[in-house]
Amino acid sequence: MKPGNYTRRRFIATSAMGLMSLPLLSKPVHRVAPSDRIRVAHIGLGIQGNAHVNWFRAIPEVETVALCDVDQVILGNTHKRFPASKQGARIDTYTDFRRLLDRKDIDVITCATPDHWHALIAIMAFEAGKDVYGEKPLSYTHAEGVAMLKSLRRHNAVFQLGNQIHAGENFHRVTELVQSGKLGRIHTVRLWKTGGSPGLGFPSPETPPDTLDWNMWLGPAPYTDYIPAKCHRSYRYFFDYSGGVFADFWCHIADIMYTALHPKGLKSIESRGERPYDGIADTPKWIEVDLKYDDLDVFWTTIPPVVPGSDKMHIGAHFEGTEGSLTCDYNNIFIRFGKEVVRDLPEVPRTIVRSPGHQQNFIDAVKTRQQPESNLEYAREMTIPMHLALISFRLKRKLVWNSQKEEFAGDDAANFLLSRKNRSPWVM
Repeated sequence: MKPGNYTRRRFIATSAMGLMSLPLLSKPVHRVAPSDRIRVAHIGLGIQGNAHVNWFRAIPEVETVALCDVDQVILGNTHKRFPASKQGARIDTYTDFRRLLDRKDIDVITCATPDHWHALIAIMAFEAGKDVYGEKPLSYTHAEGVAMLKSLRRHNAVFQLGNQIHAGENFHRVTELVQSGKLGRIHTVRLWKTGGSPGLGFPSPETPPDTLDWNMWLGPAPYTDYIPAKCHRSYRYFFDYSGGVFADFWCHIADIMYTALHPKGLKSIESRGERPYDGIADTPKWIEVDLKYDDLDVFWTTIPPVVPGSDKMHIGAHFEGTEGSLTCDYNNIFIRFGKEVVRDLPEVPRTIVRSPGHQQNFIDAVKTRQQPESNLEYAREMTIPMHLALISFRLKRKLVWNSQKEEFAGDDAANFLLSRKNRSPWVM
């Protein structure tokens, strides 16, 4: 890892699961003053990365200063759209994010890379004195999430997970309704997202285009020959880089469950499903997950459950209480008491302070040095069941989880999958 001074520091394994630990910075880190302009750089410039550029450009106190992608075509196309900041300064371009992190004048980075890069880039950004707006899922492995939180605390950094639905009015209202007690005690939650991994056929390896740094794209993931179907948007259908549709959407809808109920004491995880049979993709074609908490049962399905309004929802959550139920997606709410279905309960007051916007909330946090709404500690807790469910899927059996120790009870094979040894030079 040649570029940059701080990036020559190496990751150290600190536990049997290979958690990454970073040394303390040897000199104070500059933090932006509340009155200052926030200088932002964007890493990963696919569809979501371009959305990041647009979202943050819309914030008056933000200046875009740099763009980065390992694919020169994608980088060039984005730079054509955004050649200069709103303030008129030319935006610099990079193909190696480490050179960007070396710049002392950058306050914030956004990360919209493939999932297997999320944790590593965030940790290196924290060490470089940058705050991070990172795309979901939070991390590729459970161990990476632990390492991210340790690093954030060590460097007093600010982090926001890019589950922008968290800031939506519908989710705030669902939380108020669920917490009001009108539905009684919530004992069951059903979550779903339709669709799964396509097979992608059986393509042969090719020579990577000269405009793509394939080795850098792989980064910490195992080396494999270049196949276009493994790259860019379809990367998420391979366990080496992601966890399929389930990993992509878990946090979007599980978010409302964790916000409204704060479930504790996860005890067991059991996943069922199958992989595609018509191609090289290996993440779930469909998946069902049973999660048991201390006082709550949670079920994930690929097909919507038979509940009010779900037939028109490609993603959703259904809360079952002793007095009634509530079904929602990003924009709709259906409340059922017996045969009566209503869209709201006017008697339940609006007590939650509404978000100024997910990205604005993050920028405000950068200025105040307070953690934002979808902060790393919250995001890590919400992400844990996703990681465990995919381990259960891969092992094809029920798993018992110790929430206090954050490990599987007496299960070496399952505990082994809580982490992954990164490819050199990204580990020591």
